[in-house]
Amino acid sequence: MASQKIVVWMGSSSDIPFAHRIGDFVKEEMFSVQCEYRVSSAHKTPEKLLKELEAYEQSDDKIVYITVAGLSDALSGVVAGYSNYPVIACSPDAEKHGWSKVFSSTMTPRGVAVSYVVKPENAALMAAKILALSNPSLFREVNRFRQKMKRTVEKADEELRKRGF
Repeated sequence: MASQKIVVWMGSSSDIPFAHRIGDFVKEEMFSVQCEYRVSSAHKTPEKLLKELEAYEQSDDKIVYITVAGLSDALSGVVAGYSNYPVIACSPDAEKHGWSKVFSSTMTPRGVAVSYVVKPENAALMAAKILALSNPSLFREVNRFRQKMKRTVEKADEELRKRGF
């Protein structure tokens, strides 16, 4: 039976702490999505990357890839160029490199689409929203999360008004 999953591709093991925030968010918000982690470099192990991507492409699973790669981020473009599934780049060094990082991840040729999300929690949420398009129960879970965020803001506003602000 096909499952829905987020596959997090990391360029190196140094990306694990940052990438782990994706799965932590999915668990914390109780989204019914599997999260898998892989380490493969588009520069150092391209054959390994393509072989592993081929296995995912041949499966019946519904997948959203989140790529976590620093420096030049060839990983995002290679995954997007090889896959039929959506690719979300989420770079661990975005704050350090600024806008040049966005260009490194997203300036791909026509027909190779990569989206970019800075925070790993938001990348996880975006992946869940994409998967929710074909899963009514996940759609309800995403809506539940949105309502929770709404209540948080409303509660903060109410607290301010109680304090006379």
